[in-house]
Amino acid sequence: MQIAQQLKDKNIAEYLIYMWQIEDLIRANDCDMDKLTRNVISAYQVSDEAQKALTEWYENLVGMMREEGVQEKGHLQINRNVIINLTELHVALLGSPQFPFYSAAYFKALPLIVELRAKNGKKEEPEIETCFEALYGVMLLRLQKKVVSEATTKAIESIANLLSMLANYYDKDRKGELKLD
Repeated sequence: MQIAQQLKDKNIAEYLIYMWQIEDLIRANDCDMDKLTRNVISAYQVSDEAQKALTEWYENLVGMMREEGVQEKGHLQINRNVIINLTELHVALLGSPQFPFYSAAYFKALPLIVELRAKNGKKEEPEIETCFEALYGVMLLRLQKKVVSEATTKAIESIANLLSMLANYYDKDRKGELKLD
């Protein structure tokens, strides 16, 4: 909970990846609070008060996942809202002549985005979501100690660079420091 808030304040891209991990962690424990308490929450070495807050946070997430029907797949609306906000900023940055480096990063990643969208069959999905899915997928492969090809690693670097720039602009925009006009 505290980690999520810190990431949200510091780096929106890292926050989203973290929250997707939390969704998967909840799914791996069958959206069952007893299992989550036993397998996840109890592992935290924190005060009773912090443990209670953490339990409440997980309970709220489990409740939202049930209400929104994403117990098996998909993402919570709070996480989809991040994608929506980032997509809106992405479009605004591309539409402004003031951000040529962002546009260049986008056009470098674009062939990879198109290829990924063709492979996953989600052509209606926002491009930014496709980028996050690619990053998340590679992260999962690495966690499983699976080999990630050099070509995939190189492709992910382009996507990660684009998302890093977008996260940076998001932070500036949130602070009122970004001028799109």
